Amino acid sequence: MPQQKDSPRRSDAQRNRERILEVALAELSRRADAPLSTIARKAGVGQGTFYRNFPNRESLVLEIYRHETQQVADHATHLLETRAPDEALRAWMDRLAEYAMTKAGLAEAIRQVTGAPGGPAKPPHTPVTAAAELLLRASEEAGTIRSGVTADDFILAIAGLWQLDPHDDWQPRATRLLDLVMDGLRTGAAGR
Repeated sequence: MPQQKDSPRRSDAQRNRERILEVALAELSRRADAPLSTIARKAGVGQGTFYRNFPNRESLVLEIYRHETQQVADHATHLLETRAPDEALRAWMDRLAEYAMTKAGLAEAIRQVTGAPGGPAKPPHTPVTAAAELLLRASEEAGTIRSGVTADDFILAIAGLWQLDPHDDWQPRATRLLDLVMDGLRTGAAGR
């Protein structure tokens, strides 16, 4: 019986945490210094629930960053299960552009929490890099992109995404940029 009582609380607690992250992403993207009390109120949770999940602003901002990074990385696997490798890579590049624009909105909040002396370090892009590597290797093995492109090469090639203004109409420029990168990856592919 105790397990049945605990399960709903755990799922409620998980829903609360996810709702806090969702609201915090939106609020902190708009305003880096959004009050935590506003985030809790808009998420529909009390202060106690909020602080049990995120004891301070730093833990909240870093968790949003980690969560978004992992979401982008996980999308790569899903795309490979449903599309040809090069199509999965190109679709994932669009998802990465969305992430870049979200991260740009959070950039000031991330700088605030990681820039303070003795503050936490910014988490690495490791899941995104690993996802890029997965997609690149699958596309290379399928003969749809040139061989030897590393995840680091790829990240450098798409770095222009982080120069786009998230408050502008960034999608057409991102699409054009990513199409150029994809054309370059396809040039010299074994299967072409």
